[in-house]
Amino acid sequence: MTLPTTLAEWLDHCERLHPKNIDMGLARSEEMKRRLALEFKVPVITVAGTNGKGSTCTMIESIGLHAGYKVGLYIKPHFVHFEERCRVNGSMVSADDLLPHFEAVEKARGDMPLTYFEFTSLAIFRLLSMAELDLVILEVGLGGRLDTVNVIDTDCAVITSIALDHMEYLGPDREAIGREKAAIMRPGKPAIFSDPVPPASVGEYAKSIGADLWQIGVDFNFAGDKQQWGWAGRGRRYAGLAYPSLRGANQLLNASGAIAAFEALRDRLPINAQAIRSGLATLELPGRFQIVPGQPTLVLDVAHNPHAVGALFENLDQMGFFPRTHAVFGVMADKDMAAILTRMAPLVDRWYFCDLPIPRAAPAQQLADLYRALALKGPGPVTTSMHANPSEALRAAVAAADPTDRIVAFGSFYTVGGVLKDGLPRLSAKHLS
Repeated sequence: MTLPTTLAEWLDHCERLHPKNIDMGLARSEEMKRRLALEFKVPVITVAGTNGKGSTCTMIESIGLHAGYKVGLYIKPHFVHFEERCRVNGSMVSADDLLPHFEAVEKARGDMPLTYFEFTSLAIFRLLSMAELDLVILEVGLGGRLDTVNVIDTDCAVITSIALDHMEYLGPDREAIGREKAAIMRPGKPAIFSDPVPPASVGEYAKSIGADLWQIGVDFNFAGDKQQWGWAGRGRRYAGLAYPSLRGANQLLNASGAIAAFEALRDRLPINAQAIRSGLATLELPGRFQIVPGQPTLVLDVAHNPHAVGALFENLDQMGFFPRTHAVFGVMADKDMAAILTRMAPLVDRWYFCDLPIPRAAPAQQLADLYRALALKGPGPVTTSMHANPSEALRAAVAAADPTDRIVAFGSFYTVGGVLKDGLPRLSAKHLS
C-alpha cells in the first residue's frame, strides 16, 4: 500500500484497521511493544480513574515543568485537533512530529488488526520514548488492566476515583471497577489512590502484589479555608498553597493526588513548595468546569456520568444567582442518561438537546423523549428543543438567553468539542448587540 502522508490520512487509516472500536486485551499491544522496542528510561506516572484523570495529569505536568523538569504528557481524548493528545514541555506536538511514529507503527504491525486507540497510543508512546524528557505522564483510556497504556510499566500509579461508568466492560459495581483500575499498579512501586470513599478491591490488589499504596485520609490529606490550603503526607507538609486555577471543590482531591505522586518519587524527581504553588496556579485545561466570561456566562464541562455530573451540579449551585440556566446537552447512548438528567434538572430552565458526530451518541430526539418520560421538574416552567450539533444548540441558547443568564454545555467531550471547534466562544446576548 501507499503510506499516508498527512496526519488526517493516518487517522483515517487507523479507523479502518479493526472491525471494533473497542477490543479489550493487551496481547496485540504487548507484541507491538516488543516489535517497536518501546522503552522509557525516565520515570513514568500512569493515571487511571473514572473522573479527574485529565485534571490530575495536567497538575502533575504543570508542577513538573515549574520544578524545571522536561515533561511529556499523553492525555485524551482531544476536543478539536488530535495533536492535543500529546504535549512535550507544555506544548502540543505538531502533526509533522507524529508522522514518522505512525509510519513506524504501520511497518511494525504487519497484518495485525490494531484498533484506532492501540495504533495511535503506540505512535505517541514511541514519540515520547524518543524525546529528551525527565518525566512521562500517561493517562489511561478505559479501565486499566486491559488498556493499551498498561503495557508500559509505571514507576508510580495514580488512581483518581472509582465510579459507575463503562460497566459493560469493567464490571457491575465499584468493587469490580476498582479491581480493573488497580491493575495499573506494579509490585514494589508507589500507588496513589485519591478516592475518599475507596472500594476495598483497590487496597486488596495493592497488598496482593506488594505495591506501596498511598491512600488519601491515611497516607496523605489536605485541609484549607477560604484563602489557602495545605497538604500533609508521609513526613512532609506544604502550607499556604493557593487554590488550583481549575475550578471546583473536587480539584483539591486531584491536586492532593498529584502532590503525593511527586512525594512518592522524591528520590528521583524532587520538587519544592514554589513549584507546587506556581504549577497549580497556572493550570489550563479546557472543559473542566471552565467558565468563559461573557454575557451570558458560558460553562463548559465534560461531565458524562452521574458521579461527574453530581460534582458539576454542586459547582454550578455555588456560582451565585443567575435568572435562568440554559443547558446544551449531548451524550453517548451507553451512559446513564436518566440519572444525569435527573441530577441536573433542578437547575435547568431550558434544555437544548443535540446530536453528536459519532454513532455511539444518543440522538437529540431520544434525549428529549427521555426527559419528557421522566417528568422532571426544573426551577420553573421548562422548555426543550433539539439541534443537529452542539454549535447550533449553543446559537439557539444565546438567542434565547438574557445577558445575566448562564449557559452550560456538558455531557461529552464531543459536546464541548463541538462548542470549541471554531475557537473559544465569547458570548454577547442579543440585548447587547
